[in-house]
Amino acid sequence: MQQAEQTSVAAPSPSRRRTERAEASGPQRVPERIGTLLTLLLEQPISLYAAAVLRIGYGLLYLAFLLREFPHRDQIWGPGSPWTPELARQLFDQTGWASILTLSDSRAYFEVCYALAVFTSALFMLGWRTRAVSVLFAVVVASFHARAIFMTDGGDNLILLMAVYLAFTACGRRWSLDARRTRLRSCAGATTSMPVDRGTSGLRHQLRTSRRSLTAVLHNCGMFVIAAQVCFLYGSAGLYKVQGGSWDNGTALHYVLNLDLFRPWPELSLMVAEHDVLIAIACYLTVLLQVAFPFVLFGKLKFPVLAMLLGMHAGIAVLMGLPLFSGAMIVADAVFLPDRFYRAVGRMWRRAVRRADDRDAGSPVGGESVLVPPQPAASSPRAVSAPGRGGRV
Repeated sequence: MQQAEQTSVAAPSPSRRRTERAEASGPQRVPERIGTLLTLLLEQPISLYAAAVLRIGYGLLYLAFLLREFPHRDQIWGPGSPWTPELARQLFDQTGWASILTLSDSRAYFEVCYALAVFTSALFMLGWRTRAVSVLFAVVVASFHARAIFMTDGGDNLILLMAVYLAFTACGRRWSLDARRTRLRSCAGATTSMPVDRGTSGLRHQLRTSRRSLTAVLHNCGMFVIAAQVCFLYGSAGLYKVQGGSWDNGTALHYVLNLDLFRPWPELSLMVAEHDVLIAIACYLTVLLQVAFPFVLFGKLKFPVLAMLLGMHAGIAVLMGLPLFSGAMIVADAVFLPDRFYRAVGRMWRRAVRRADDRDAGSPVGGESVLVPPQPAASSPRAVSAPGRGGRV
C-alpha cells in the first residue's frame, strides 16, 4: 500500500508531461521547420497556378493593348512618331535603355517588329514553349516601353516589371499548351517502354535532378520578388497618400472625379461626385487597405481585403478610364491566392462544362429525354406487352 502511494506521488501529472514534452521537442522543431521550408523552396515550385494566372493575364493585357493601339502604332512607336528613333537613341545613350525598334528606321522593319510583338504576346498567353517565349516577351515589352518612355504610366511600368520577373518562373507548368503536351507525352510514355543503359540513365537522372532544383529555386525566387513588389507598391502608395492633405480630409477623389483628363463618362463622374460622404469613406478606406495590405497576407483577412481591392480597381477602370492600369493591378493581386483556390475554380469550371455537355446530349424534348427510347403506342387497352412472352395479348 505504501509503495503504491509512493508511485502515485512520483508519477507526474498529464499537464506536466505535456509541458516537459513541449520543452524537449521545442528546440528540435525549429530546425525541422527550417529544414522543411528550405526543402520546399529548393526542390518544389510553389504557386504554379498563380504563375499561370499571371502569364495569362499579362499576355492578354499586352495583346489587347497592342491591338487597341494598332491604328496609332506609327505615331507612338514607329518612324512617324514625333519622338524619332534618333532622339530615342540619344536618350538611350544617357539612360542605358535599349530597344529593338531603334535598330532600323525602316517602316517595313517596324511592321515586322509589331507583328512579332503581337504574335509573342499571344504565344505567351497560351503558354507555348514558355521558357523561350517568356524571355522574348520580356524583350518585346521592354523595347516598346523604352521606345515611347514619355507616354507610359503606372500600368506600363508594372507590366514591364512583371514580364521580367515571369521570365524566371515556371509559369507554363499549368493551364498552358506546354502542360497539355507534357501530359500527352507522359500518357504516351506510359504505354511504351524503351530499354535504357544504366550508365547513361544515372547521368540523365543527375542532370534531371539538377535541372529540377535550379528551376524550382528560380521559380520560387521569382514568385517571392513578385509578391514583394506588389506589397511594396501598395505600402508605398498608402504611405504617400497619408502625407497628402487632400487624402487626410477625404476630398482627393472629389477632385479626381472633376478632372477632365480622368472623366471618360462625365455624367457618371458628376453623379458619383455628388455623394460627399461616400467619397470621403472611399478615400479613408483606400488608404487603410493599401497601408494594411502587407500585414494581412498571412491570415484569412487577406481574402476580404483582396475582394475590396478588386472593387477599387474596377472603379478606377470605369470612373477614371484606366483599364490597363487596373487590369495590371488585378492580375498582380492574383499572386496571393493559394493553389487550392485555383484548383477549386478549375473543378467548378469542369463541372459546369460537364453539366452543359450532359444537358446538350440529353436535353428534354416535349417533357421526355431523348436518351429514353420511344415506347410503342397502344391502340387499345388490350395492346399491352406480356412480360416474358415476347408477344402481345
